[in-house]
Amino acid sequence: MVLICPPAGERSMAHGGFLSVDLGHPFLNRTADGFLKVGAVGACKVAAEETFHCLHKGSVAGVYVGVEYGVDRIRGHRDWNAVVGGAVTGALVSAANGDDRKHVVSNAITGAAIATAAHYLHHLT
Repeated sequence: MVLICPPAGERSMAHGGFLSVDLGHPFLNRTADGFLKVGAVGACKVAAEETFHCLHKGSVAGVYVGVEYGVDRIRGHRDWNAVVGGAVTGALVSAANGDDRKHVVSNAITGAAIATAAHYLHHLT
């Protein structure tokens, strides 16, 4: 198997690509070339999706921390801020995704429950 890269600025490959594989037969060459191209596209797609999910989770965490801090500054107490922060964050994220009212309320309750559980688990350790 021979990998061939064209010189810089030159597109001398048979299919106009950057990298070509010479396996000794045109059918095998095209098969390997297609495999490399589809594999590269698949890898880029997965990387883009994972980046989106990481950014989405990071933005949810940022909203939660901001709401909890804001409630703490307004109220001056640190007792139910996690519950309020989780509920508001769950409702905001659900509403931003275009959910109906029933799902917004459900996600607000879920966010409050998760934030409360995390708050109490933090104080147990």
